[in-house]
Amino acid sequence: MYLSEINIYPIKSLAGISLYDSTVKQRGLQFDRRWMLINEKNEFLTQREFPLMATVNVTIRAESLIVSYAGSEKQIAFQPQREETVSVKIWSSKCRAKVYENETNEWFSNILQTNCRLVLMPSETRRKVNYFYAVHRDDHVSFADGYPFLLIGENSLNDLNSKLENPVPMNRFRPNFVVKDSDAFAEDTWKKIKIGNTLFHIVKPCGRCIITTIEQRTGVSDGKEPLKTLATYRIPKKSVKKKILFGQNLIAENAGGILRIGDKVEVIEKKNQPKF
Repeated sequence: MYLSEINIYPIKSLAGISLYDSTVKQRGLQFDRRWMLINEKNEFLTQREFPLMATVNVTIRAESLIVSYAGSEKQIAFQPQREETVSVKIWSSKCRAKVYENETNEWFSNILQTNCRLVLMPSETRRKVNYFYAVHRDDHVSFADGYPFLLIGENSLNDLNSKLENPVPMNRFRPNFVVKDSDAFAEDTWKKIKIGNTLFHIVKPCGRCIITTIEQRTGVSDGKEPLKTLATYRIPKKSVKKKILFGQNLIAENAGGILRIGDKVEVIEKKNQPKF
């Protein structure tokens, strides 16, 4: 088994970037979801409410992000000019974030046709992961939904696509890591793995939402798929909240390692496979 994709999503819910290599940080891959758009109540915005976000492209240059949409382009420094911070809300958690200047905020507001602001998670911010799934006392995460890393096996998607009339691409599920040559849903049974020289703990399966129904190239929903099909065989029998599971959330044992496409993926420890 080996790593076939490495992806980051610098601004939460905007288009992702595929990489050849990336550095593992405690809160996620370098640059992954360190920025986020918020509404007037300081709550996070995602494709769930604004599917058009999928079509706003992001690239990384020396000390800035370049965002583009329909011929319009904006350069955004890694750090906002002002030191203002606000408390932002992502699901049930809150943390401090730095706010960008009005010119940047207006660019995004005009595209999404809603008042919004861009914020940065500063290095000193600690947004803790759910304590029930934490591996270390200080485990924290970026602006990702809940955990630092998301992994999916290629053959898990192939299994799903074999059941769909219209196959869907991997980018619908927005993983950080894609593994080639593992059995379909083998990741459900992994407890600890090694990618390259970095150890990861598999802490929680990922419950999927309507973002998986949005075509990432167009920002348009395809309807009920692939959730409708996933619901026929990817809800555990003992699930209380009836979450549709696809992919696994990870926490790194140590930060600092560099991962590359082609790195070997080794299973160090297994767990019992959930019953579907």
